[in-house]
Amino acid sequence: MIYFKAEIERFESMGEKTGWSYVFIPSAIASQIKANCKVSFRVKGKIDQLEVSGMATMPMGEGDFIIALKGEIRKKLKKEAGANVELHLEEDKDFKIEMPEDLEICLLEETHLMANFLKQAKSHQNYYINWINQAKTETTRTKRITMTVTAMDKQQDFGAMMRESKGKNI
Repeated sequence: MIYFKAEIERFESMGEKTGWSYVFIPSAIASQIKANCKVSFRVKGKIDQLEVSGMATMPMGEGDFIIALKGEIRKKLKKEAGANVELHLEEDKDFKIEMPEDLEICLLEETHLMANFLKQAKSHQNYYINWINQAKTETTRTKRITMTVTAMDKQQDFGAMMRESKGKNI
């Protein structure tokens, strides 16, 4: 378990990340958590006294990473941008995201759909699953599952599907 202190920062202008609050993890610390890694990985441990698990790190180039701190986490910490936090982190090797049953049923309608989904990088499979699971209404969930099935038919990763659907109400 790696211990370090960091300040909660906020992106003022950073494309799709604009407005995000996050903790920066310099490459020296990131490599202690997971050596020689340049792609997103999951961590568990504590932020201050709050137990966390399955939190995604996001690469920021040159070996640096960030961990996004959603509003619910900041609320539990009672901290916002500018506040300092103490982190005790290690790689979360146990983290797995289960495929929702309704998505699985739709992908099994045609063999190539599930095959194309399983060919996706694990991170993109997780992006799709989390995106579907975060839908607040059944209508939105159904629309997202439909978009995922269409993307698998076109062999698109999550980013390609999102770029193609840009401007559509999802």
